[in-house]
Amino acid sequence: MSKELKTGIIALLIIALGVWGYNFMKRQDLFSPNSRHFYVEYDNINGLNEASVVTINGLQVGKVDAINFNPKLDKRGSLLVRLSLEDDFQFSKASIAKIYSAGLMGGQNLAIIPNYEGEMAVSGDYLKGEIESDLFSSVGEKLNPIQAKLENVLVEADSLLIGLNQVLDKKARESLNRSVIGIENTVSSLNNTMVSFNDILESNKEKISVTFDNTKKITDDFSKVSGDLAKSDLGATVKKLESTLSNVNNLIKGIESGKGTVGKLMSDEQLYTNLTNATKEMEELLREMKLNPKRFVHFSLFGKKPKPYNEDKNNENVSNE
Repeated sequence: MSKELKTGIIALLIIALGVWGYNFMKRQDLFSPNSRHFYVEYDNINGLNEASVVTINGLQVGKVDAINFNPKLDKRGSLLVRLSLEDDFQFSKASIAKIYSAGLMGGQNLAIIPNYEGEMAVSGDYLKGEIESDLFSSVGEKLNPIQAKLENVLVEADSLLIGLNQVLDKKARESLNRSVIGIENTVSSLNNTMVSFNDILESNKEKISVTFDNTKKITDDFSKVSGDLAKSDLGATVKKLESTLSNVNNLIKGIESGKGTVGKLMSDEQLYTNLTNATKEMEELLREMKLNPKRFVHFSLFGKKPKPYNEDKNNENVSNE
């Protein structure tokens, strides 16, 4: 064998090994001619690259072969991902190819979520693409609305401060400062008042204690009186009082209607007049007996007669002798 032939064979082997090594580094198996190829369209591949792993239910079944821009004019700017599957696992065209994060430092992989309804997918078909939000993307998606709201709040706060500065001129700011100083003085005075009040309480602690003791004693006595009242039969007493008042009312009604002696005395005018006249005559009789006793008790050996009754002298309380 000539040196030229040996050199040619060695060169071919080196080229073959180079091609195999290059494809091995890209995780492409040259000895699997029966692998299937599928295409997925994405607006953003989120860091997916060639030779990324393709899995079904967590099992590695293939890899990403190529990522290129979509040549179709109506989908300009979108990305077309070509993936190859070395497994003959069957799924329908309705299956989803989802890009997911393999970990914090593991990059992006592609998972096929199989669907078994409808027509089965064959090599060269297009699958529907989706992107699963990773931790940082989820945080970013949640923080973006908050950031927008925070920016709006800052803008409104800035506008408010500008308007406040425009409203509060120098005199207004000085007045506001004086008001704040007045509030501070008021708080200081209140603190001094509280200190004085505490001193008063401290100096009169014994008197206050005695006052509370007396109050407690009064309260206890009142409780005792209340207990005695509760134990006493107030209902029966009230009933007796009502009965007595009823009898008194009946008695007063009888007197007013002229029943009984008292009633007749109060209602019969003739009887009242007779009693008045009798009383008057009795008074005159007693006065006459006092002024002229000889007219009623007379002892005379010579038969001298007493002087007759004189009404005028009797009224003047003068003797008739």
